[in-house]
Amino acid sequence: MAYDKSISQRMAPPRGRSELLDVLGEPRLRGRSLLSISDLSVAEARLVLDVAARLKRGKFDETQTMFAKGQTLVMLFEKPSLRTRVTFEAGMTQLGGHAIYYETRLGQRETVPDIAHNLERWVDGIMARVFDHASVMALAQNAGIPVVNGLSDLEHPCQALADFQTFIEHKGEISGMKMAFVGDGNNVAHSLMLLAAKLGVHFTLGHPKGYEANPEIVERARAEAAQTGATILVTTDVHKAVEAADAVYTDVWTSMGQEDEAAARAKAFAGYQLNAELLARADKDAIVMHCLPAHRGEEITADVLDGPQSVVFHQAENRLHAQKAVLSLVL
Repeated sequence: MAYDKSISQRMAPPRGRSELLDVLGEPRLRGRSLLSISDLSVAEARLVLDVAARLKRGKFDETQTMFAKGQTLVMLFEKPSLRTRVTFEAGMTQLGGHAIYYETRLGQRETVPDIAHNLERWVDGIMARVFDHASVMALAQNAGIPVVNGLSDLEHPCQALADFQTFIEHKGEISGMKMAFVGDGNNVAHSLMLLAAKLGVHFTLGHPKGYEANPEIVERARAEAAQTGATILVTTDVHKAVEAADAVYTDVWTSMGQEDEAAARAKAFAGYQLNAELLARADKDAIVMHCLPAHRGEEITADVLDGPQSVVFHQAENRLHAQKAVLSLVL
Protein backbone atom coordinates (compact mmCIF):
# COMPACT_ATOMS: atom_id res chain seq x y z
CA MET A 1 0.00 0.00 0.00
CA ALA A 2 1.30 3.45 -0.90
CA TYR A 3 2.36 5.60 2.02
CA ASP A 4 -0.19 8.27 2.96
CA LYS A 5 1.87 11.42 3.46
CA SER A 6 -0.94 13.00 5.49
CA ILE A 7 -0.09 10.53 8.31
CA SER A 8 3.15 12.33 9.03
CA GLN A 9 1.41 15.74 9.18
CA ARG A 10 3.85 17.20 6.72
CA MET A 11 4.20 20.97 6.48
CA ALA A 12 2.07 22.93 4.07
CA PRO A 13 4.08 24.25 1.08
CA PRO A 14 6.26 27.14 2.29
CA ARG A 15 5.32 30.69 1.46
CA GLY A 16 7.31 32.13 -1.43
CA ARG A 17 7.26 28.98 -3.51
CA SER A 18 3.86 29.86 -4.93
CA GLU A 19 5.24 33.26 -5.98
CA LEU A 20 7.96 31.52 -7.99
CA LEU A 21 5.51 29.24 -9.71
CA ASP A 22 3.03 32.05 -10.35
CA VAL A 23 5.77 34.01 -12.10
CA LEU A 24 6.91 31.06 -14.19
CA GLY A 25 3.50 29.50 -14.78
CA GLU A 26 2.63 25.92 -15.65
CA PRO A 27 3.55 23.09 -15.76
CA ARG A 28 4.18 22.32 -12.11
CA LEU A 29 6.48 19.53 -11.00
CA ARG A 30 5.52 19.34 -7.32
CA GLY A 31 5.93 15.83 -5.93
CA ARG A 32 7.52 14.45 -9.12
CA SER A 33 10.75 12.49 -9.33
CA LEU A 34 13.54 13.29 -11.79
CA LEU A 35 15.30 10.09 -12.79
CA SER A 36 15.84 10.83 -16.48
CA ILE A 37 15.69 13.81 -18.80
CA SER A 38 12.83 11.88 -20.40
CA ASP A 39 10.78 12.59 -17.25
CA LEU A 40 10.54 16.21 -18.40
CA SER A 41 8.42 17.51 -21.25
CA VAL A 42 9.89 20.21 -23.47
CA ALA A 43 7.99 22.87 -21.51
CA GLU A 44 9.11 21.40 -18.17
CA ALA A 45 12.76 21.29 -19.24
CA ARG A 46 12.58 24.93 -20.27
CA LEU A 47 10.85 25.74 -16.97
CA VAL A 48 13.68 24.21 -14.94
CA LEU A 49 16.26 26.14 -16.98
CA ASP A 50 14.29 29.36 -16.58
CA VAL A 51 14.01 28.90 -12.81
CA ALA A 52 17.75 28.13 -12.62
CA ALA A 53 18.60 31.33 -14.51
CA ARG A 54 16.27 33.40 -12.31
CA LEU A 55 17.71 31.96 -9.11
CA LYS A 56 21.24 32.62 -10.35
CA ARG A 57 20.38 36.24 -11.16
CA GLY A 58 19.04 36.68 -7.65
CA LYS A 59 15.49 37.31 -8.90
CA PHE A 60 14.11 35.71 -5.75
CA ASP A 61 16.79 36.65 -3.21
CA GLU A 62 14.19 37.80 -0.69
CA THR A 63 12.07 34.67 -0.90
CA GLN A 64 14.23 31.76 -2.06
CA THR A 65 15.04 30.75 1.52
CA MET A 66 11.34 29.89 1.82
CA PHE A 67 11.27 27.47 -1.12
CA ALA A 68 12.43 24.53 1.03
CA LYS A 69 11.86 25.96 4.51
CA GLY A 70 11.44 23.22 7.07
CA GLN A 71 12.18 20.50 4.51
CA THR A 72 14.92 17.88 4.54
CA LEU A 73 16.68 16.18 1.65
CA VAL A 74 18.55 12.94 2.28
CA MET A 75 21.52 12.43 -0.04
CA LEU A 76 22.38 8.77 -0.66
CA PHE A 77 25.89 8.24 -2.03
CA GLU A 78 27.15 4.92 -3.33
CA LYS A 79 30.09 6.74 -4.91
CA PRO A 80 31.77 9.99 -3.78
CA SER A 81 31.57 13.34 -5.54
CA LEU A 82 32.82 16.87 -4.92
CA ARG A 83 30.27 18.72 -7.06
CA THR A 84 27.19 16.60 -6.30
CA ARG A 85 27.73 16.63 -2.52
CA VAL A 86 28.51 20.30 -2.15
CA THR A 87 26.00 21.71 -4.62
CA PHE A 88 23.01 19.73 -3.34
CA GLU A 89 23.85 20.43 0.29
CA ALA A 90 24.58 24.12 -0.29
CA GLY A 91 21.50 24.36 -2.50
CA MET A 92 19.18 23.04 0.20
CA THR A 93 20.71 25.46 2.71
CA GLN A 94 20.20 28.41 0.34
CA LEU A 95 16.58 27.33 -0.21
CA GLY A 96 15.98 27.33 3.54
CA GLY A 97 16.07 23.56 4.00
CA HIS A 98 18.47 20.96 5.31
CA ALA A 99 20.42 18.11 3.69
CA ILE A 100 21.64 14.87 5.25
CA TYR A 101 24.60 13.03 3.71
CA TYR A 102 24.44 9.25 3.95
CA GLU A 103 27.10 7.02 2.41
CA THR A 104 25.71 3.58 1.67
CA ARG A 105 25.55 0.65 -0.72
CA LEU A 106 21.88 0.23 -1.48
CA GLY A 107 20.45 -3.25 -1.01
CA GLN A 108 23.25 -4.63 1.17
CA ARG A 109 21.88 -4.18 4.70
CA GLU A 110 18.23 -3.96 3.65
CA THR A 111 16.25 -3.89 0.45
CA VAL A 112 15.85 -0.73 -1.59
CA PRO A 113 12.03 -0.76 -1.14
CA ASP A 114 12.49 -0.95 2.64
CA ILE A 115 14.95 1.94 2.54
CA ALA A 116 12.47 3.99 0.50
CA HIS A 117 9.58 3.24 2.88
CA ASN A 118 11.68 4.37 5.84
CA LEU A 119 12.94 7.54 4.22
CA GLU A 120 9.54 8.70 3.00
CA ARG A 121 8.42 8.91 6.64
CA TRP A 122 11.36 11.03 7.76
CA VAL A 123 12.34 13.38 4.96
CA ASP A 124 10.83 15.37 2.10
CA GLY A 125 13.01 14.23 -0.78
CA ILE A 126 15.78 11.84 -1.78
CA MET A 127 18.80 12.51 -3.95
CA ALA A 128 20.67 9.34 -4.90
CA ARG A 129 24.05 8.95 -6.57
CA VAL A 130 24.26 5.28 -7.47
CA PHE A 131 25.99 2.69 -9.61
CA ASP A 132 22.87 1.02 -11.00
CA HIS A 133 20.01 3.01 -12.50
CA ALA A 134 17.62 0.33 -11.25
CA SER A 135 18.35 1.58 -7.72
CA VAL A 136 16.95 5.08 -8.30
CA MET A 137 14.00 3.55 -10.11
CA ALA A 138 13.27 1.30 -7.14
CA LEU A 139 13.54 4.23 -4.73
CA ALA A 140 11.07 6.27 -6.79
CA GLN A 141 8.67 3.36 -7.17
CA ASN A 142 8.55 2.75 -3.42
CA ALA A 143 8.84 6.21 -1.87
CA GLY A 144 5.94 8.64 -1.75
CA ILE A 145 8.36 11.57 -1.99
CA PRO A 146 10.39 12.97 -4.92
CA VAL A 147 13.58 11.15 -5.89
CA VAL A 148 16.28 12.99 -7.85
CA ASN A 149 18.92 11.10 -9.81
CA GLY A 150 22.28 12.57 -8.77
CA LEU A 151 24.01 10.14 -11.18
CA SER A 152 23.46 6.56 -12.27
CA ASP A 153 25.12 4.34 -14.83
CA LEU A 154 22.43 5.28 -17.36
CA GLU A 155 21.91 9.02 -16.91
CA HIS A 156 23.09 12.21 -15.19
CA PRO A 157 20.12 14.57 -15.67
CA CYS A 158 21.22 17.28 -13.22
CA GLN A 159 24.56 17.59 -15.00
CA ALA A 160 22.81 18.00 -18.36
CA LEU A 161 20.51 20.71 -17.00
CA ALA A 162 23.50 22.64 -15.62
CA ASP A 163 25.34 22.17 -18.93
CA PHE A 164 22.50 23.54 -21.02
CA GLN A 165 22.07 26.44 -18.61
CA THR A 166 25.75 27.19 -19.30
CA PHE A 167 25.30 26.74 -23.07
CA ILE A 168 22.41 29.24 -23.06
CA GLU A 169 24.34 31.74 -20.95
CA HIS A 170 27.20 31.78 -23.43
CA LYS A 171 25.29 31.43 -26.71
CA GLY A 172 21.81 32.86 -26.13
CA GLU A 173 19.12 31.04 -28.11
CA ILE A 174 20.61 27.61 -28.73
CA SER A 175 17.89 26.07 -30.86
CA GLY A 176 19.51 25.07 -34.17
CA MET A 177 23.03 25.08 -32.70
CA LYS A 178 25.26 22.01 -32.49
CA MET A 179 26.76 20.25 -29.50
CA ALA A 180 29.40 17.58 -30.04
CA PHE A 181 30.32 15.04 -27.39
CA VAL A 182 33.66 13.29 -27.85
CA GLY A 183 34.34 10.03 -26.06
CA ASP A 184 32.35 7.35 -24.28
CA GLY A 185 28.62 6.95 -24.96
CA ASN A 186 28.06 7.18 -21.22
CA ASN A 187 25.49 8.49 -18.74
CA VAL A 188 26.43 12.15 -19.34
CA ALA A 189 26.21 11.69 -23.11
CA HIS A 190 22.78 10.08 -22.71
CA SER A 191 21.31 12.95 -20.72
CA LEU A 192 22.89 15.57 -22.96
CA MET A 193 21.54 13.84 -26.05
CA LEU A 194 18.00 13.68 -24.65
CA LEU A 195 18.00 17.30 -23.51
CA ALA A 196 19.49 18.52 -26.80
CA ALA A 197 16.68 16.79 -28.65
CA LYS A 198 14.06 18.48 -26.45
CA LEU A 199 15.62 21.91 -26.95
CA GLY A 200 16.07 21.65 -30.72
CA VAL A 201 19.87 21.38 -30.51
CA HIS A 202 21.73 19.19 -33.02
CA PHE A 203 23.76 16.60 -31.12
CA THR A 204 26.64 14.48 -32.36
CA LEU A 205 28.40 11.75 -30.41
CA GLY A 206 31.88 10.83 -31.63
CA HIS A 207 32.97 7.59 -29.95
CA PRO A 208 35.41 4.71 -30.46
CA LYS A 209 34.01 1.44 -31.75
CA GLY A 210 32.66 -0.64 -28.88
CA TYR A 211 31.81 2.37 -26.71
CA GLU A 212 28.47 3.30 -28.24
CA ALA A 213 25.56 4.99 -26.48
CA ASN A 214 22.62 2.92 -25.30
CA PRO A 215 20.55 2.31 -28.47
CA GLU A 216 17.25 2.80 -26.64
CA ILE A 217 18.40 6.25 -25.49
CA VAL A 218 19.49 7.12 -29.03
CA GLU A 219 16.11 6.13 -30.47
CA ARG A 220 14.27 8.02 -27.75
CA ALA A 221 16.34 11.12 -28.50
CA ARG A 222 15.72 10.80 -32.24
CA ALA A 223 11.98 10.50 -31.68
CA GLU A 224 12.06 13.70 -29.60
CA ALA A 225 14.33 15.43 -32.12
CA ALA A 226 11.84 14.71 -34.91
CA GLN A 227 9.40 16.96 -33.05
CA THR A 228 11.82 19.84 -32.45
CA GLY A 229 13.87 19.90 -35.67
CA ALA A 230 17.05 18.65 -34.05
CA THR A 231 19.27 15.90 -35.45
CA ILE A 232 21.03 13.14 -33.51
CA LEU A 233 24.16 11.68 -35.09
CA VAL A 234 26.28 8.88 -33.65
CA THR A 235 29.60 8.26 -35.38
CA THR A 236 33.09 6.84 -34.87
CA ASP A 237 34.49 9.71 -37.00
CA VAL A 238 35.63 12.18 -34.36
CA HIS A 239 36.42 14.88 -36.94
CA LYS A 240 32.93 14.67 -38.39
CA ALA A 241 31.49 14.82 -34.88
CA VAL A 242 33.04 18.17 -33.99
CA GLU A 243 32.79 19.80 -37.42
CA ALA A 244 31.27 23.30 -37.01
CA ALA A 245 30.09 22.53 -33.47
CA ASP A 246 29.09 25.42 -31.21
CA ALA A 247 29.98 23.42 -28.09
CA VAL A 248 32.50 20.59 -27.80
CA TYR A 249 32.15 18.37 -24.74
CA THR A 250 34.27 15.56 -23.35
CA ASP A 251 34.41 13.41 -20.22
CA VAL A 252 36.89 11.07 -18.54
CA TRP A 253 37.65 7.90 -20.42
CA THR A 254 37.40 5.69 -17.32
CA SER A 255 34.64 6.32 -14.79
CA MET A 256 34.38 5.15 -11.19
CA GLY A 257 33.86 1.40 -11.13
CA GLN A 258 35.66 0.89 -14.47
CA GLU A 259 39.21 0.99 -13.14
CA ASP A 260 39.98 -2.51 -14.40
CA GLU A 261 39.23 -1.29 -17.94
CA ALA A 262 41.57 1.71 -17.75
CA ALA A 263 44.37 0.34 -19.95
CA ALA A 264 42.01 -0.92 -22.66
CA ARG A 265 40.06 2.34 -22.62
CA ALA A 266 43.20 4.48 -22.87
CA LYS A 267 44.17 2.56 -26.01
CA ALA A 268 40.69 2.73 -27.57
CA PHE A 269 40.20 6.44 -26.86
CA ALA A 270 43.69 7.60 -27.85
CA GLY A 271 42.44 9.27 -31.03
CA TYR A 272 39.57 11.00 -29.25
CA GLN A 273 41.47 13.47 -27.14
CA LEU A 274 40.04 16.99 -27.14
CA ASN A 275 43.09 19.05 -28.08
CA ALA A 276 43.75 22.24 -30.01
CA GLU A 277 43.87 20.41 -33.35
CA LEU A 278 40.49 18.79 -32.84
CA LEU A 279 38.94 21.96 -31.42
CA ALA A 280 40.03 23.85 -34.55
CA ARG A 281 37.48 21.81 -36.54
CA ALA A 282 34.63 23.28 -34.47
CA ASP A 283 33.19 26.77 -34.88
CA LYS A 284 35.81 29.38 -34.07
CA ASP A 285 33.69 30.62 -31.16
CA ALA A 286 32.87 27.15 -29.86
CA ILE A 287 32.83 26.66 -26.11
CA VAL A 288 34.67 23.78 -24.46
CA MET A 289 32.76 21.73 -21.89
CA HIS A 290 33.67 19.02 -19.38
CA CYS A 291 31.63 17.75 -16.42
CA LEU A 292 34.75 17.27 -14.25
CA PRO A 293 36.83 15.85 -12.70
CA ALA A 294 39.20 16.12 -15.65
CA HIS A 295 42.40 14.25 -16.36
CA ARG A 296 44.58 16.80 -18.11
CA GLY A 297 46.66 15.15 -20.80
CA GLU A 298 44.24 12.25 -21.25
CA GLU A 299 40.74 13.05 -22.58
CA ILE A 300 41.57 16.77 -22.80
CA THR A 301 44.78 18.77 -22.97
CA ALA A 302 45.56 21.37 -20.32
CA ASP A 303 45.75 24.21 -22.85
CA VAL A 304 42.19 23.50 -24.02
CA LEU A 305 40.70 22.85 -20.57
CA ASP A 306 42.26 26.02 -19.16
CA GLY A 307 41.98 28.03 -22.36
CA PRO A 308 39.77 31.01 -23.25
CA GLN A 309 37.04 28.87 -24.81
CA SER A 310 36.60 26.70 -21.73
CA VAL A 311 33.44 27.10 -19.63
CA VAL A 312 34.01 24.09 -17.37
CA PHE A 313 33.91 26.00 -14.10
CA HIS A 314 30.77 27.83 -15.21
CA GLN A 315 29.24 24.38 -15.66
CA ALA A 316 30.37 23.42 -12.17
CA GLU A 317 28.83 26.58 -10.71
CA ASN A 318 25.58 25.96 -12.53
CA ARG A 319 25.20 22.56 -10.90
CA LEU A 320 24.20 24.59 -7.84
CA HIS A 321 21.63 26.72 -9.66
CA ALA A 322 20.13 23.98 -11.82
CA GLN A 323 19.72 21.67 -8.83
CA LYS A 324 18.21 24.45 -6.74
CA ALA A 325 15.69 24.90 -9.53
CA VAL A 326 14.86 21.20 -9.51
CA LEU A 327 14.51 21.12 -5.73
CA SER A 328 12.38 24.26 -5.57
CA LEU A 329 10.01 22.79 -8.14
CA VAL A 330 9.67 19.20 -6.94
CA LEU A 331 9.81 19.46 -3.13
